[in-house]
Amino acid sequence: MQVAERLWRGLVVMAGALIMLWPAICNGYPLLYPDSISYLRDGGPLMRILLLHSPKGYMAMRSEIYSVGIYSFHWNISAWPIVVMQAVVVAYVMWLVVRALRATSMGVKRLAVQYLVLVGGLSLTTSLGWYVCFVMPDNLGPVLYLCIYLLVFVESLSFGERFLVVVIAGWAAAAHSTHLMLAVGIFAMLTLLWIVRWTPMKVRGRALAGVGGLLLVVAGGQIALHGYLYGKPSLYGNHMPYLTARVVADGPGRWYLRAHCGELQWAICGKVNSLPDNDDEFLWSDGGVWSSASPAMQQRMLKEEIPLVIAAVRAYPVEQMQRSYANFWQEFTDFGLWDFQQNSWMQSQINLVLRDTESTYQATREARSTLPVVFFSGVLNWVVCISAVAIALALPLLWRRGRWQVLGLGVIVIPTVVANAVLTAVLSESDSRYQSRLIWLVPMVAGILLIDLLNSRFRGVPATDGAGIGA
Repeated sequence: MQVAERLWRGLVVMAGALIMLWPAICNGYPLLYPDSISYLRDGGPLMRILLLHSPKGYMAMRSEIYSVGIYSFHWNISAWPIVVMQAVVVAYVMWLVVRALRATSMGVKRLAVQYLVLVGGLSLTTSLGWYVCFVMPDNLGPVLYLCIYLLVFVESLSFGERFLVVVIAGWAAAAHSTHLMLAVGIFAMLTLLWIVRWTPMKVRGRALAGVGGLLLVVAGGQIALHGYLYGKPSLYGNHMPYLTARVVADGPGRWYLRAHCGELQWAICGKVNSLPDNDDEFLWSDGGVWSSASPAMQQRMLKEEIPLVIAAVRAYPVEQMQRSYANFWQEFTDFGLWDFQQNSWMQSQINLVLRDTESTYQATREARSTLPVVFFSGVLNWVVCISAVAIALALPLLWRRGRWQVLGLGVIVIPTVVANAVLTAVLSESDSRYQSRLIWLVPMVAGILLIDLLNSRFRGVPATDGAGIGA
């Protein structure tokens, strides 16, 4: 690639990243969430253990990989470098996706215009920009799913580009447990399509094996890391009893315990008369079941979690199924931007993780609860609905024209959006943030379909299976 084209590509990606940063610029500071405090706090101690061999014993509450990764950018000074890095990563991956549709004779300037229009449209009308500017691993889930698409369906990546995509995908998969679980689901689905010899998957066996190997490496790395840090190999490290909180809040767990605690010796039975009907209260409230338990009792609750869930579901299968479906539907249809609000506890802790930042943050729109989340949530809902209709209408046309690579993106995104709602609402809790963080992929697919249509007209001939893949 010529130097001038490399420079032009870099400038275009930087421009895309800058566009994505508008919510942080509008806010006056990157967007934060109570969980952000944990990620910002844990990076330093973990880095010292891993690199300087400091004494072990520090217990990270959330993803160690994300905490260590962002520590290299903030150093407990400012959150701005974190969101700039996140914007560049997302912008780069999106550039590769758009470039895969480039017609052979298309100039780089026309491609840049298509890319910037797509990025600008998604940043201003969907949740994309909001989660890029969020000091949370949430934005890395969609990045991971797009990386899997690139690794499986796009053959035009250079060695250096493929290496970067693998590194980004590995970090994204390790950054949150749901990312890894959904990636495994995508891999299983694509493997099934390869087995049944779906047309675009017939020649993707080697690429698919590479993705499987990457996920195994990530899972093995997580197990080894937790074994080193905590003396006990595990895939998810220190985690909360989300399943227990879910079945108790739904009802079956609460009913089962009240009926059987007289004959059980479970730790949670000591709280049987104060079990809440809300999972947040179970896990987080002062004096709640989990927060008021001693470390020893918490470990017992974690060991007894699966037996409790199995027993509760067996005792009340219909009731749990009905409640799980209701949770799923609420999660699937709720993707507003409702979590970007003031939080007094977070504000009281911010100076502990970002030096001398409290006064700066207090002046932000988020701290004053004046971000235009109601307006942009309404826009997001309309854009997603229109995009879903457009995708449904375009799929038959794409199938007839053999646009398998474009269909491949839809095959990954659409089931993942549904699976994310199932995974988070049924196994954890219903929160608009969980669906909002990746719902922008639906309008992105619609935008990619439009770009592909324009490129087909630009070529002046019907698109073929390999068109645009060698760009």
